[in-house]
Amino acid sequence: MGFFSKISSIWKKTPDAAAPAQDATPAPDRAPESAAAPSPAPATPEAAPAREKAPAWHDAMALALRAAEPRLSAWLAIVLDGVEEKGTLLDERLAFLFQALDAPANEARDFVDRFAQWLDGMEYVRVEEFRSELQYRLALALDLEDEEDEKSRLFVKLSEGLAKTKEQITKRIDGLLTSHSAMDQAFWDELEEILIMADVGFEATSTLLERLQARARKAGTSDPARFKELLREELEEIFKSEPRIKAVNPPEVVLMIGVNGVGKTTTIAKLAHRAQMQGRKVLVAAGDTFRAAAIEQLEVWAKRVGAGFFAKQAGADPAAVAYEAMDKAVAENYDLILCDTAGRLHTKVDLMAELEKIHRVLGKRHPGAPHRKILVVDATTGQNALSQVKLFGEKVGIDEIILTKLDGTAKGGIVVSIALQFNIPITFVGLGEKMEDLRPFDGKDFAQALLG
Repeated sequence: MGFFSKISSIWKKTPDAAAPAQDATPAPDRAPESAAAPSPAPATPEAAPAREKAPAWHDAMALALRAAEPRLSAWLAIVLDGVEEKGTLLDERLAFLFQALDAPANEARDFVDRFAQWLDGMEYVRVEEFRSELQYRLALALDLEDEEDEKSRLFVKLSEGLAKTKEQITKRIDGLLTSHSAMDQAFWDELEEILIMADVGFEATSTLLERLQARARKAGTSDPARFKELLREELEEIFKSEPRIKAVNPPEVVLMIGVNGVGKTTTIAKLAHRAQMQGRKVLVAAGDTFRAAAIEQLEVWAKRVGAGFFAKQAGADPAAVAYEAMDKAVAENYDLILCDTAGRLHTKVDLMAELEKIHRVLGKRHPGAPHRKILVVDATTGQNALSQVKLFGEKVGIDEIILTKLDGTAKGGIVVSIALQFNIPITFVGLGEKMEDLRPFDGKDFAQALLG
């Protein structure tokens, strides 16, 4: 259910939570008081089961939620008012919020239980330690991620993650604009240097400059004051993704690929976490059977986010792991399989051949699988990321790219380079180490956060 649908459905199915209860009916086995009075007498406290008394805060919270601005942050502020740490009161109020939004009771119980377990595992006690994570989880669980407040939170996070890149690009562009009175050849030459220094790359920079010059001519302007507007529009166009068929024959199979050290294991955990919060049953398959402790690390993450886990012994055939994981997923009605693969150097022919084998085996066991092939790329590797995209794409094809560690690089121009050269959608960006720091990528937000 979408955000606005949820808003319109609040309280529709039940009477006003603050309204007095209707008179109770007599108990079915209670005889009439007299034969002359065939109609049941008005109910008395003794004539009906006692109504369970709701906590004193229920009515006040119901009224407050109804009166609040329809935003998750506003609702959460009401729910957490007077709650200082984890415990029964927090659990009850979270369950009440789910009820107020007409969410199924089983979803509320599952969310509260999972969050309580996570708090115990992280050893968090006070609200200020976990409030941000709680809001993120609620946004996913209640399908409120498209809410304006959540978009604002993402925009702030993206802006913070791009701080180093902004310093490299935006400040130099600002200097360029103040030192030129027109977008002439000298202007474009200096811009070319700025873009290459930001790791946009020579080929992508040439393409981008051509497109910007054409856009300026079409707009009939050479005024540098218009440049940022033109660049924002061009970036939005570059990142615009084509419509894709999302329907799959369940379970959906996602093949995770990438070289060692890009953050693939934690990205798998974050994707599993997102899917779990959205009500999907997730299985993580440990197909990296070569790297020391890779299986154990992935198992720890799977348990931490509450996902199912399948593995064989270290050194086992990764294709066999994928095949048997499919058997488990089908037998136990999983919705999604995230299949890890060995972090490999894209220049190692034998390892790339093995990846092709995993791809073939999945297709034979489950027609259409893998439904998505996601390449995880470390943004800090700069131009080396382009060769990874090229070679992995040639071997097994790439449907999506997840760009990690964007907050740790001053050369975030690699995002533009990948989009221009390969036309593969960047679906998520990593902006930190927490579960909430893997965020959907939006080209418009990226352009706005980068250029202001």
